Amino acid sequence: MPILAEVENAAHAADTREEQTPEVRSTAAEMPPAPPRGAAAGPLRVAMLVENMSFPRDRRVRQEAEALSAAGYRVSVVCPRGEREDRALHETVGQVRVYRYPQPWSGHGALTYALEYGWALLATAIVLAWIGVRHGLDVIHSANPPDMFFVLAAPLRLLGVRYVFDQHDLSPEMYESKFGGRGRAYQALQWLERATYRAADRVIVTNRSFAQIARTRGGLRAEAVQVVRNGPDLDHFHLGAPRPELKRGARYLALYIGVMGKQDGLDRVLEAAQHMARQRGRHDVHFALLGNGDEWEPLQRRARELGASEAFSFPGWMNDEQLMAYLSTADVCLAPDPPVRMNQLSTMIKIMEYMSCGRAIVSFDLLETRRSAGKAALYVPQDDPAQFADAILQLLDDPARRARMGAAGLERVRSELHWGRSREVLLGVYAQLVSEGAARKLAAHEAAWLRAGTRPRPLPQTDGSR
Repeated sequence: MPILAEVENAAHAADTREEQTPEVRSTAAEMPPAPPRGAAAGPLRVAMLVENMSFPRDRRVRQEAEALSAAGYRVSVVCPRGEREDRALHETVGQVRVYRYPQPWSGHGALTYALEYGWALLATAIVLAWIGVRHGLDVIHSANPPDMFFVLAAPLRLLGVRYVFDQHDLSPEMYESKFGGRGRAYQALQWLERATYRAADRVIVTNRSFAQIARTRGGLRAEAVQVVRNGPDLDHFHLGAPRPELKRGARYLALYIGVMGKQDGLDRVLEAAQHMARQRGRHDVHFALLGNGDEWEPLQRRARELGASEAFSFPGWMNDEQLMAYLSTADVCLAPDPPVRMNQLSTMIKIMEYMSCGRAIVSFDLLETRRSAGKAALYVPQDDPAQFADAILQLLDDPARRARMGAAGLERVRSELHWGRSREVLLGVYAQLVSEGAARKLAAHEAAWLRAGTRPRPLPQTDGSR
């Protein structure tokens, strides 16, 4: 098929470059001397599957892939191409092999979602088969949404491949927040979620609320579910020098970072800006909304309709250097996610990023946001853009309070919520998979010899020695 030929050609070229690159060779030499071993007596081989974002744009998947790679696993990532970045069909990012497929569809309704997800499943299956033949496969690690990759993982489990489900979002609740109602589509998403839970050897989730749902709605044993938080990597997130030009001539900068979908509440920010200008007479705040999504262009049109274009900038996704420039300049950070069920139960990556840079946050009062941010956020009790606007102004007019809130958030990240803690949990999950795999192999070995009526021979050692 054309996609397989394209990926194979790109992979061959990238593999050739990888063999010739001293940086890659030196990093490989620094791997642990006894990495986890796979079925072919080499380092355990992991394929990470993502559908809704490219790699390394997806920060959680990037941090997970880097952590596993540094621990000695051989990691491949399968994902769609990005719109403007991450365009190569195959490349090696650090020690991670990345395979991207073109995605001609973008879901907005039932038909386009079916086309997007159907094509993604087919493309991923083709690339995954190619990875399995070329490099081998021991673990599939799939992120959601959507909850569909169990279709690929379940049959491979019969061949000894382990399956880790990395639940980023609650797909049924996401559907409800986007489209309303709990009809047949909602019920179908619940079935897909349950099927994914049941197919997985381990489930990792972003917070306690998700873990509870996995145990109750999914019927999973407590030990099968682990919380791997969206903790920021403090090696990457630290303040630099402010860039006053990013304020576009205003006194203050209010910053949003993240996806721009209907469920993310950016329309509240537009209405809050209108309230600040018309009811409070404040024209000294510039709003920078960083990111992209289905609402990116509609939000810009709405800003023009309201005559507020000069108060807003929509620069799209930023690289890490640009992102840190905005965070270093921001006076207050925004989390306008409305208090619907999905948002109440979700941990937003942007909250952690704001906190890691010592920035005070304005947020609607959400369960998991309050659990994460604590005293670093000012919580708006109702889904009211006017109240959201007044909360922004309260913080902008009280720099001492902003500083106290920012310091509280930064301390909380450093002591409890940083990626280092999450990395330990992730590696612990994989260590369990390795030990369980070894135990199952030993049991199968003994059973085979018992059936033959002979005393079992010891298995060969797989401690990394050749």
